[in-house]
Amino acid sequence: MLQLSQVLLPVDHQDDDLRRAVVKQLAVRDEDVISLKVKQRAIDARRGHVEFSFTLLVEVKDEARVLRRIGKNPRIGPAPEEVYQQVAQSAARPDSARPVIVGTGPCGLFCGLLLARAGLKPILLERGKAAGDRARDVTGFWRRGWDFNAESNVQFGEGGAGTFSDGKLYTQIRDREHRIPWLLREMVAAGAPEDILIKSRPHIGTDRLIKVVRHVREEIIALGGEVRFSARVADVVIENGVMRAVTLAGGETIEGSCFIFGIGHSSRDTFSMLHRHGVPFEAKPFSIGVRIEHPQKLIDRSLYGKWAGHARLGSAPYKFVAHCGTGRAAYSFCMCPGGLVVAATSEPGMVVTNGMSSYARAESNANSGFMVDVRPEDMPAGDVLSGIEFQRNLERRAFVLGGGNYHAPAQLLGDFLAGRASTGPGKVLPSYEPGVVWSNLCEVLPEYTVETLQEAIPRIEKNLPGFDLEDAVLTGVETRSSSPVRIPRDPQTLECTGVRHFYPAGEGAGYAGGIISAAADGMRVAEAILRQG
Repeated sequence: MLQLSQVLLPVDHQDDDLRRAVVKQLAVRDEDVISLKVKQRAIDARRGHVEFSFTLLVEVKDEARVLRRIGKNPRIGPAPEEVYQQVAQSAARPDSARPVIVGTGPCGLFCGLLLARAGLKPILLERGKAAGDRARDVTGFWRRGWDFNAESNVQFGEGGAGTFSDGKLYTQIRDREHRIPWLLREMVAAGAPEDILIKSRPHIGTDRLIKVVRHVREEIIALGGEVRFSARVADVVIENGVMRAVTLAGGETIEGSCFIFGIGHSSRDTFSMLHRHGVPFEAKPFSIGVRIEHPQKLIDRSLYGKWAGHARLGSAPYKFVAHCGTGRAAYSFCMCPGGLVVAATSEPGMVVTNGMSSYARAESNANSGFMVDVRPEDMPAGDVLSGIEFQRNLERRAFVLGGGNYHAPAQLLGDFLAGRASTGPGKVLPSYEPGVVWSNLCEVLPEYTVETLQEAIPRIEKNLPGFDLEDAVLTGVETRSSSPVRIPRDPQTLECTGVRHFYPAGEGAGYAGGIISAAADGMRVAEAILRQG
């Protein structure tokens, strides 16, 4: 099998054009091509025109002869073997010593799936509700005036924070073990659309992700595992440097053979509890900013030109980084084409924004986090958890500026650049629900954040025409791009440094940044546990 990369075709290509391109590149006859499969398809809009770039797996007659004739060509060669080697469990433990997993985001679910398939019958504890019930609570809060639920929201519940996002399934992590192709195939088997297997930037959308999450949970249960909702871990038992048990908010104590905490970046009360028990923490960089909304059609025209709106392309995504004279960078985060800005707090009396898209990406606005980096040295010295309180202070300010009813403060981009409060919308209507209050976000954000965002806007405009649209909407605040802390762990065993049988994992522990990287880290921890027998 050969792999051909960067096979370029126009947007309006015909189905047969792909085979003709292969025949031409390999200089073979059509009948010499035995099979052809698309491994990956990307949209290339970098050089002022738009085309598709394919990576293909091709079987041809007399492959060795074809390779000799081609010679050295970086775009043509033997297809690499990309097989995930699962770790076998040597001996199943008795039911009385079961792994306990805290959190049912992608990290906890896929850790649990591997352990369940190995016969270990894990117990998964989730502070929030099952995906369906959680979705009803979230949409009720957004659109029907329901009270905010601190245990069932965008951050807490089955599927984790990624359930209410764009559902991006790509990452920049290295994947020498080929976990990512395995994860994508598992998601398709669980109900995700098959095109995630070939798109270079696959996404699933909130509407499809809930089905996948439910399917994984049902398999864990069918294999003897247990998944418990409304089961918040309020305390832990650590004796002589070994974690022995967890205690739920209702008072029940659960012992286990080991404890995997895939708690996500917003489990602030859990961080504080672990810190009180002497679990080591490190401060790490994170980011803060706002959500910025533009008309999706403007972004499509800016990136796709005459091909804007073509059915094959869909809604255009963008990505940018601007290094500014403030010594900080402004960058796009969790860009949601055809999406919505959503209320994403996990604590009462605070306002947090995030972005979300359905699989269709059919809403009228594009949005992304417009973020600025925050460093540990920006925080007070001596308090490793000070980044959490820093986030909270911004979220409280946003709550007050928004009127104290979970409405969010919003500002037009032109007014933000001019340093004046906005009094109403322009041509771009904000999508945030429950609603917005027009105001001045400079009253919420730190001065260095405001200066960096303002300086970045004309720089971004050079590569993304239309970005400086005066009627673009800024909605604040965005504070949950990543965890402000990391729990250090042994690089070999993946146990927490200084606490045996405790495995910090995923985004909250500082080892992931998105659905796929969190799921892959959960797999990595499961593998470490299985290797130890």
